Amino acid sequence: MGLIAFLKEKFSKKNKDTKVDKYQEGLSKSRKNFSSKLNSLSERYKTVNQDYFDELEQILIESDAGISFTLNVIEDVLNQSKRDHITDPKQINEILVDKMFVGYAEKGDIQNDVVFRENGPTVLLVVGVNGVGKTTTIAKLAYRYINQGKKVLLVAADTFRAGAVEQLTTWAERLKIDIVTGKPESDPASVAFDGVKKAKENNIDLVIVDTAGRLQTKNNLMLELGKIKRVMGKEIEGAPHETFLIVDATTGQNGVVQAKAFKEVTDLTGIVITKMDGTSKGGIILAIRDELGVPVRFIGLGEKMDDLEEFDLDKYLYGLCVENN
Repeated sequence: MGLIAFLKEKFSKKNKDTKVDKYQEGLSKSRKNFSSKLNSLSERYKTVNQDYFDELEQILIESDAGISFTLNVIEDVLNQSKRDHITDPKQINEILVDKMFVGYAEKGDIQNDVVFRENGPTVLLVVGVNGVGKTTTIAKLAYRYINQGKKVLLVAADTFRAGAVEQLTTWAERLKIDIVTGKPESDPASVAFDGVKKAKENNIDLVIVDTAGRLQTKNNLMLELGKIKRVMGKEIEGAPHETFLIVDATTGQNGVVQAKAFKEVTDLTGIVITKMDGTSKGGIILAIRDELGVPVRFIGLGEKMDDLEEFDLDKYLYGLCVENN
Protein backbone atom coordinates (compact mmCIF):
# COMPACT_ATOMS: atom_id res chain seq x y z
CA MET A 1 0.00 0.00 0.00
CA GLY A 2 1.37 3.41 -1.01
CA LEU A 3 1.44 6.29 1.45
CA ILE A 4 -1.46 8.16 -0.19
CA ALA A 5 -3.69 5.08 0.13
CA PHE A 6 -2.46 4.54 3.69
CA LEU A 7 -3.24 8.15 4.66
CA LYS A 8 -6.69 7.95 3.09
CA GLU A 9 -7.43 4.86 5.15
CA LYS A 10 -5.91 6.29 8.32
CA PHE A 11 -7.81 9.56 8.10
CA SER A 12 -11.03 8.31 6.52
CA LYS A 13 -14.24 10.10 7.46
CA LYS A 14 -15.24 7.47 9.99
CA ASN A 15 -11.95 7.99 11.82
CA LYS A 16 -11.71 11.75 11.40
CA ASP A 17 -10.98 14.06 14.32
CA THR A 18 -10.90 17.84 14.59
CA LYS A 19 -7.11 18.00 14.31
CA VAL A 20 -7.16 16.22 10.95
CA ASP A 21 -9.90 18.62 9.84
CA LYS A 22 -7.69 21.55 10.89
CA TYR A 23 -4.85 20.30 8.73
CA GLN A 24 -7.22 19.78 5.80
CA GLU A 25 -8.70 23.25 6.20
CA GLY A 26 -5.45 25.02 7.03
CA LEU A 27 -3.60 23.51 4.07
CA SER A 28 -6.42 23.99 1.55
CA LYS A 29 -4.57 26.68 -0.43
CA SER A 30 -1.41 24.58 -0.59
CA ARG A 31 -3.38 21.49 -1.56
CA LYS A 32 -4.96 23.31 -4.50
CA ASN A 33 -1.50 24.30 -5.66
CA PHE A 34 0.09 20.89 -5.16
CA SER A 35 -2.37 18.00 -5.16
CA SER A 36 -4.57 19.45 -7.90
CA LYS A 37 -1.55 19.97 -10.15
CA LEU A 38 -0.32 16.47 -9.37
CA ASN A 39 -3.67 14.92 -10.30
CA SER A 40 -3.96 17.05 -13.43
CA LEU A 41 -0.49 15.99 -14.53
CA SER A 42 -1.25 12.28 -14.10
CA GLU A 43 -4.45 12.67 -16.15
CA ARG A 44 -2.56 14.21 -19.10
CA TYR A 45 -0.09 11.34 -19.43
CA LYS A 46 -0.89 7.69 -20.12
CA THR A 47 2.70 6.69 -19.34
CA VAL A 48 5.53 8.68 -17.78
CA ASN A 49 8.49 10.03 -19.73
CA GLN A 50 11.16 12.67 -19.18
CA ASP A 51 8.64 15.46 -19.77
CA TYR A 52 6.49 14.04 -16.99
CA PHE A 53 9.38 14.11 -14.53
CA ASP A 54 10.31 17.63 -15.62
CA GLU A 55 6.78 18.81 -14.87
CA LEU A 56 6.76 16.90 -11.58
CA GLU A 57 9.96 18.70 -10.64
CA GLN A 58 8.38 22.05 -11.49
CA ILE A 59 5.32 21.34 -9.31
CA LEU A 60 7.56 20.66 -6.30
CA ILE A 61 9.65 23.79 -6.89
CA GLU A 62 6.53 25.94 -7.27
CA SER A 63 5.28 24.61 -3.93
CA ASP A 64 8.49 25.94 -2.28
CA ALA A 65 9.86 22.48 -1.49
CA GLY A 66 13.31 23.84 -2.37
CA ILE A 67 15.74 23.06 -5.19
CA SER A 68 17.91 20.63 -3.24
CA PHE A 69 15.02 18.64 -1.79
CA THR A 70 13.21 18.57 -5.13
CA LEU A 71 16.19 17.34 -7.15
CA ASN A 72 16.97 14.60 -4.64
CA VAL A 73 13.36 13.40 -4.41
CA ILE A 74 12.81 13.41 -8.18
CA GLU A 75 16.05 11.49 -8.68
CA ASP A 76 14.90 8.87 -6.13
CA VAL A 77 11.50 8.56 -7.82
CA LEU A 78 13.08 8.30 -11.27
CA ASN A 79 15.53 5.62 -10.12
CA GLN A 80 12.80 3.53 -8.49
CA SER A 81 10.55 3.83 -11.55
CA LYS A 82 13.36 2.53 -13.77
CA ARG A 83 14.33 -0.22 -11.35
CA ASP A 84 10.74 -1.45 -10.91
CA HIS A 85 9.67 -0.68 -14.51
CA ILE A 86 6.84 1.62 -13.37
CA THR A 87 5.27 3.83 -16.04
CA ASP A 88 1.81 4.51 -14.57
CA PRO A 89 1.60 8.23 -13.59
CA LYS A 90 -0.61 7.52 -10.55
CA GLN A 91 1.89 5.00 -9.23
CA ILE A 92 4.68 7.53 -9.78
CA ASN A 93 2.73 10.06 -7.72
CA GLU A 94 2.36 7.50 -4.93
CA ILE A 95 6.11 6.93 -4.97
CA LEU A 96 6.68 10.70 -4.88
CA VAL A 97 4.67 11.13 -1.68
CA ASP A 98 6.47 8.12 -0.16
CA LYS A 99 9.79 9.81 -0.92
CA MET A 100 8.57 13.13 0.51
CA PHE A 101 7.80 11.33 3.77
CA VAL A 102 11.18 9.62 3.86
CA GLY A 103 12.98 12.84 2.91
CA TYR A 104 11.60 14.55 6.00
CA ALA A 105 11.75 11.63 8.43
CA GLU A 106 15.30 10.52 7.63
CA LYS A 107 16.71 13.84 8.88
CA GLY A 108 16.45 12.43 12.39
CA ASP A 109 14.70 14.01 15.37
CA ILE A 110 10.96 14.51 14.94
CA GLN A 111 10.28 15.61 18.53
CA ASN A 112 7.39 18.09 18.70
CA ASP A 113 6.16 18.99 22.17
CA VAL A 114 8.36 20.77 24.72
CA VAL A 115 10.02 18.31 27.10
CA PHE A 116 9.75 19.71 30.61
CA ARG A 117 12.51 19.38 33.16
CA GLU A 118 11.69 17.38 36.27
CA ASN A 119 13.22 19.99 38.57
CA GLY A 120 13.04 23.74 38.06
CA PRO A 121 11.80 25.89 35.20
CA THR A 122 12.10 24.91 31.54
CA VAL A 123 13.37 27.84 29.47
CA LEU A 124 12.22 28.38 25.88
CA LEU A 125 14.06 31.05 23.86
CA VAL A 126 12.13 32.38 20.86
CA VAL A 127 13.90 33.97 17.88
CA GLY A 128 12.80 35.28 14.48
CA VAL A 129 12.70 38.44 12.40
CA ASN A 130 10.05 41.10 12.91
CA GLY A 131 6.71 40.56 11.23
CA VAL A 132 6.63 36.75 11.25
CA GLY A 133 4.08 36.51 14.05
CA LYS A 134 6.59 35.95 16.85
CA THR A 135 4.64 37.71 19.61
CA THR A 136 1.36 36.02 18.70
CA THR A 137 3.09 32.63 18.53
CA ILE A 138 4.56 33.15 22.00
CA ALA A 139 1.04 33.88 23.26
CA LYS A 140 -0.31 30.74 21.56
CA LEU A 141 2.47 28.61 23.07
CA ALA A 142 1.73 30.09 26.50
CA TYR A 143 -1.98 29.41 26.02
CA ARG A 144 -1.24 25.81 25.03
CA TYR A 145 0.77 25.06 28.16
CA ILE A 146 -1.48 27.00 30.52
CA ASN A 147 -4.26 24.68 29.35
CA GLN A 148 -2.01 21.75 30.23
CA GLY A 149 -1.84 23.05 33.79
CA LYS A 150 1.62 24.57 33.50
CA LYS A 151 2.63 27.80 35.22
CA VAL A 152 4.01 30.07 32.50
CA LEU A 153 6.09 33.27 32.68
CA LEU A 154 6.79 35.59 29.72
CA VAL A 155 10.03 37.55 29.44
CA ALA A 156 10.13 40.57 27.10
CA ALA A 157 13.81 40.62 26.11
CA ASP A 158 13.09 42.30 22.76
CA THR A 159 13.91 45.76 24.06
CA PHE A 160 14.91 47.05 20.62
CA ARG A 161 11.68 47.08 18.61
CA ALA A 162 9.22 49.80 19.49
CA GLY A 163 6.02 48.28 20.81
CA ALA A 164 7.39 44.76 21.33
CA VAL A 165 7.21 44.95 25.14
CA GLU A 166 3.74 46.53 25.06
CA GLN A 167 2.40 43.83 22.71
CA LEU A 168 3.72 40.99 24.84
CA THR A 169 2.44 42.70 28.01
CA THR A 170 -1.03 42.90 26.46
CA TRP A 171 -0.95 39.17 25.78
CA ALA A 172 0.22 38.44 29.33
CA GLU A 173 -2.72 40.43 30.67
CA ARG A 174 -5.18 38.55 28.42
CA LEU A 175 -3.74 35.21 29.48
CA LYS A 176 -3.61 36.31 33.14
CA ILE A 177 0.07 35.39 33.55
CA ASP A 178 3.12 37.30 34.77
CA ILE A 179 5.62 39.02 32.51
CA VAL A 180 9.11 40.39 33.18
CA THR A 181 10.03 43.58 31.33
CA GLY A 182 12.85 46.11 31.34
CA LYS A 183 13.20 49.74 30.41
CA PRO A 184 13.17 50.69 26.68
CA GLU A 185 16.51 49.82 25.01
CA SER A 186 17.78 48.20 28.21
CA ASP A 187 20.18 45.26 28.00
CA PRO A 188 18.17 42.22 26.80
CA ALA A 189 20.43 39.88 28.77
CA SER A 190 19.64 41.67 32.04
CA VAL A 191 15.90 41.32 31.34
CA ALA A 192 16.39 37.62 30.58
CA PHE A 193 18.36 37.18 33.82
CA ASP A 194 15.61 38.88 35.85
CA GLY A 195 13.10 36.61 34.15
CA VAL A 196 14.77 33.29 34.95
CA LYS A 197 15.53 34.47 38.48
CA LYS A 198 11.85 35.24 39.04
CA ALA A 199 10.93 31.90 37.51
CA LYS A 200 13.05 30.05 40.07
CA GLU A 201 11.61 32.06 42.94
CA ASN A 202 8.00 31.46 41.87
CA ASN A 203 8.17 27.79 40.86
CA ILE A 204 7.43 28.51 37.21
CA ASP A 205 7.16 25.51 34.86
CA LEU A 206 7.85 27.28 31.57
CA VAL A 207 9.69 30.53 30.84
CA ILE A 208 9.20 31.89 27.31
CA VAL A 209 11.80 34.51 26.40
CA ASP A 210 11.17 36.86 23.47
CA THR A 211 14.20 38.28 21.62
CA ALA A 212 14.89 40.91 18.98
CA GLY A 213 15.23 39.74 15.38
CA ARG A 214 17.80 41.98 13.72
CA LEU A 215 19.20 39.80 10.98
CA GLN A 216 20.77 42.75 9.20
CA THR A 217 23.25 42.94 12.08
CA LYS A 218 23.99 39.23 12.28
CA ASN A 219 27.19 39.60 14.29
CA ASN A 220 25.48 41.77 16.91
CA LEU A 221 22.57 39.32 17.04
CA MET A 222 24.98 36.44 17.66
CA LEU A 223 26.69 38.34 20.46
CA GLU A 224 23.34 39.34 21.98
CA LEU A 225 21.92 35.81 21.91
CA GLY A 226 25.18 34.44 23.26
CA LYS A 227 25.06 36.85 26.21
CA ILE A 228 21.38 36.03 26.91
CA LYS A 229 22.19 32.32 26.96
CA ARG A 230 25.19 32.78 29.26
CA VAL A 231 23.34 34.77 31.92
CA MET A 232 20.35 32.42 31.89
CA GLY A 233 22.61 29.38 32.04
CA LYS A 234 24.28 30.72 35.19
CA GLU A 235 20.91 30.96 36.93
CA ILE A 236 19.24 27.81 35.53
CA GLU A 237 21.35 24.85 34.45
CA GLY A 238 21.20 24.15 30.72
CA ALA A 239 19.09 27.19 29.88
CA PRO A 240 17.78 27.76 27.33
CA HIS A 241 16.54 24.20 27.04
CA GLU A 242 14.71 24.93 23.80
CA THR A 243 15.29 27.54 21.08
CA PHE A 244 12.45 27.95 18.60
CA LEU A 245 12.73 29.90 15.36
CA ILE A 246 9.51 31.45 14.07
CA VAL A 247 9.14 31.46 10.27
CA ASP A 248 6.29 32.97 8.24
CA ALA A 249 5.16 30.44 5.61
CA THR A 250 3.95 33.20 3.28
CA THR A 251 7.52 34.50 2.84
CA GLY A 252 8.42 31.39 0.83
CA GLN A 253 12.09 30.85 0.09
CA ASN A 254 12.95 34.04 1.96
CA GLY A 255 11.83 32.20 5.07
CA VAL A 256 14.30 29.43 4.29
CA VAL A 257 17.07 32.03 3.93
CA GLN A 258 16.12 33.51 7.32
CA ALA A 259 16.14 30.07 8.90
CA LYS A 260 19.63 29.32 7.59
CA ALA A 261 20.90 32.67 8.87
CA PHE A 262 19.56 32.05 12.38
CA LYS A 263 20.95 28.51 12.37
CA GLU A 264 24.38 30.08 11.82
CA VAL A 265 24.16 32.24 14.94
CA THR A 266 22.35 30.02 17.45
CA ASP A 267 21.56 26.38 18.22
CA LEU A 268 17.98 25.83 17.12
CA THR A 269 15.97 22.94 18.56
CA GLY A 270 12.82 23.55 16.57
CA ILE A 271 10.98 25.57 13.94
CA VAL A 272 7.49 27.04 14.25
CA ILE A 273 5.87 27.79 10.89
CA THR A 274 3.19 30.49 11.11
CA LYS A 275 0.43 31.39 8.62
CA MET A 276 0.37 28.00 6.89
CA ASP A 277 -3.28 28.66 6.16
CA GLY A 278 -2.30 31.81 4.25
CA THR A 279 0.12 30.27 1.76
CA SER A 280 -0.39 28.18 -1.36
CA LYS A 281 3.20 26.94 -1.11
CA GLY A 282 3.12 24.45 1.76
CA GLY A 283 6.32 22.76 0.62
CA ILE A 284 8.35 25.25 2.69
CA ILE A 285 8.25 22.75 5.57
CA LEU A 286 10.13 20.20 3.44
CA ALA A 287 12.65 22.81 2.28
CA ILE A 288 13.46 24.04 5.80
CA ARG A 289 13.81 20.50 7.13
CA ASP A 290 16.09 19.61 4.20
CA GLU A 291 18.26 22.73 4.51
CA LEU A 292 18.59 22.79 8.31
CA GLY A 293 17.86 19.28 9.54
CA VAL A 294 15.91 20.93 12.39
CA PRO A 295 12.41 19.55 13.09
CA VAL A 296 9.29 21.64 12.57
CA ARG A 297 7.67 21.51 16.02
CA PHE A 298 4.46 23.49 15.49
CA ILE A 299 2.53 24.99 12.60
CA GLY A 300 -0.04 27.78 12.58
CA LEU A 301 -3.25 26.74 10.85
CA GLY A 302 -5.41 29.74 11.71
CA GLU A 303 -5.74 32.88 13.80
CA LYS A 304 -7.44 31.39 16.89
CA MET A 305 -5.41 30.71 20.03
CA ASP A 306 -5.83 26.94 19.64
CA ASP A 307 -4.88 26.95 15.95
CA LEU A 308 -1.20 26.35 16.72
CA GLU A 309 -0.83 22.61 16.18
CA GLU A 310 1.94 20.16 16.93
CA PHE A 311 3.48 19.25 13.60
CA ASP A 312 2.38 15.80 12.42
CA LEU A 313 4.08 14.52 9.26
CA ASP A 314 1.22 12.15 8.33
CA LYS A 315 -1.45 14.83 8.78
CA TYR A 316 0.68 17.35 6.91
CA LEU A 317 1.14 15.10 3.87
CA TYR A 318 -2.53 14.10 4.00
CA GLY A 319 -3.55 17.77 4.08
CA LEU A 320 -1.12 18.65 1.27
CA CYS A 321 -1.54 15.68 -1.06
CA VAL A 322 -5.02 14.21 -0.60
CA GLU A 323 -8.07 15.91 -2.08
CA ASN A 324 -11.21 16.11 0.08
CA ASN A 325 -13.70 13.38 -0.58
